Amino acid sequence: MARRAPTVVRRAGRRALREARALRHTVDRRPRPNLLLFMTDQQRWDALGCVGSWVETPNLDALAAAGVRFANGYTNAPVCIPTRVSLALGRYPHQHGVRQNKAYTLPPKRPTWMRAVREAGYATGLFGKLHLHRNQGDLREREDLVRAYGYDYVDEVAGPRASAASRSNLTDLWHEAGVFDAYARDLKDRHETKPWLTRPSPLPLELYPDVYVGRQAASYLRSLGGRQPWFCTVSFSGPHEPWDAPEPYASRYDPSRMPPPVEPNDDGHERPQGHLDTVLAARRVDFEPGDVARLRANYAGNVSLIDDQIGEVMRAVEERGELDRTVVVFVSDHGEMNGDYGLLYKSNFLNGATRIPLIVSHPARRATAGAVAETPAELIDVGATLAELAGAGLPKRMRARSLLPVLVDPSRVIREAALVEHRREAMVASPHWKLAVNAAGEPYLLFDLRNDPAEKRNLAGLTEYEAVEADLRERLRQAIESAGLGKRAQGKSAVHALTAR
Repeated sequence: MARRAPTVVRRAGRRALREARALRHTVDRRPRPNLLLFMTDQQRWDALGCVGSWVETPNLDALAAAGVRFANGYTNAPVCIPTRVSLALGRYPHQHGVRQNKAYTLPPKRPTWMRAVREAGYATGLFGKLHLHRNQGDLREREDLVRAYGYDYVDEVAGPRASAASRSNLTDLWHEAGVFDAYARDLKDRHETKPWLTRPSPLPLELYPDVYVGRQAASYLRSLGGRQPWFCTVSFSGPHEPWDAPEPYASRYDPSRMPPPVEPNDDGHERPQGHLDTVLAARRVDFEPGDVARLRANYAGNVSLIDDQIGEVMRAVEERGELDRTVVVFVSDHGEMNGDYGLLYKSNFLNGATRIPLIVSHPARRATAGAVAETPAELIDVGATLAELAGAGLPKRMRARSLLPVLVDPSRVIREAALVEHRREAMVASPHWKLAVNAAGEPYLLFDLRNDPAEKRNLAGLTEYEAVEADLRERLRQAIESAGLGKRAQGKSAVHALTAR
């Protein structure tokens, strides 16, 4: 029989839980808090001024100083569509069945936490990239679909590549200004020359997607009336490649001051193979001298541009007199390798692709302002947190966990490890260890994050780490089983291999 925790510990846990539940009502005793979600696309975990020294983000740093930053935030899938579907549904890829980017539309009847927030009485608005349906054609023709997901006001933009093959309010402005063709030509030339070509966008600053999204969101908030609480998602399409930050941001950073890329230090010992090995064999880039430094400098410029737009939106909240009753969450959908391991983009289990920035700023929790929480947290937890703040009932099959207890006590552990999936593989990461298994359930990546935070040495397959591998593999199996297999966890996959009896 398991031993019960000491009475003092049980009481402290109950007290923290009561305080977390009370957070929904302590911002202002009359209205419920407004909810503001900032989301970026493909922003690395270390692309914050308060984390890495190579990029300036004063507005995001201010949010971190006023709230709690989660040092071990992870995406649920290191590619766009699977992780955005996971966020909307609060479920893992092996449960909803979307394991990689493909032409996909989330059915309008699937229960989302955004719809639950709206049904709780919130005015809801979306600005920017959603990517829960096909990023092609005229996005405005699918506004009814987005409303079914839970957003009343919709001003959607496609991703950087898809914008050249789709229509939206933004691309209409490009046509009116006579810059659409220049944008399309620039994008085509980049891919015909080299995809990592670094140069400023041909778009004027005011028509750059991230500027448009920020300004539209700020305008919307300034125009809102009444006492109805609001929930606004501001979803930037950057700093996703191409590396085309406009001036003056393109010239803001000196490439020579960018951090060097991570290079692996693998001794070539025998171990099982996985998707990362395939990627390294087929997609490792033969960069020319200075390439990585230049793309990182441009990437940093795009992050700073977004940070400025976040400041603009926050000023709109301040003008409404609502800073003291607005909860702000900042997160990214996944990361960007930016030259680490000789790779670009994402689609693997390394830090650059899976770790994400995550900040929650709650005006009623000033006692924990500036804290850094070590507990692993997942992207899907954002939805559970915002829904709880809204007093909304979560869909029954959601597997996300609210982050509110951590805002009361930053030392709280809401999950022992984060679960990440890609294609038919799976990964589990604690603050100390990371393990990834291939589709056959065989461990092929093992990193000691405490002693090797850059993930330079892969320990998988080494005899002296067999016990660690076995323990983490069991923890991964338990994480999957506790989440629930769902009806879509079929076929040859890590989930199937780990849970088969």
